[in-house]
Amino acid sequence: MSWIFLLIFLAVLSFKFWALSSLGKYWNTKIYRVPGVYPVKKGPYKFLKHPNYMEVVCEIAVIPLVFHLYYTAIIFTILNAIMLTVRITVENKVWADVGH
Repeated sequence: MSWIFLLIFLAVLSFKFWALSSLGKYWNTKIYRVPGVYPVKKGPYKFLKHPNYMEVVCEIAVIPLVFHLYYTAIIFTILNAIMLTVRITVENKVWADVGH
């Protein structure tokens, strides 16, 4: 087991908690827009448009590295990036007409 990657994973989990707690009641897995509600601009969302997705990419890359599963880290990170590209594109379209 790689302790350095385990520590990195724990840091990533802390970031995940910050990102999700910043969204509060608006966190969910669906993509939809509630009329009159605007994108969250607190916590890491002040600095990044999609901090939770960045966290997910890091999580999927780091967890296999804890156990020295390098090929798994590479393959799943690439597959996840493809899926997130599709999701972020759709999400950006949903929010495109909202003033930031």
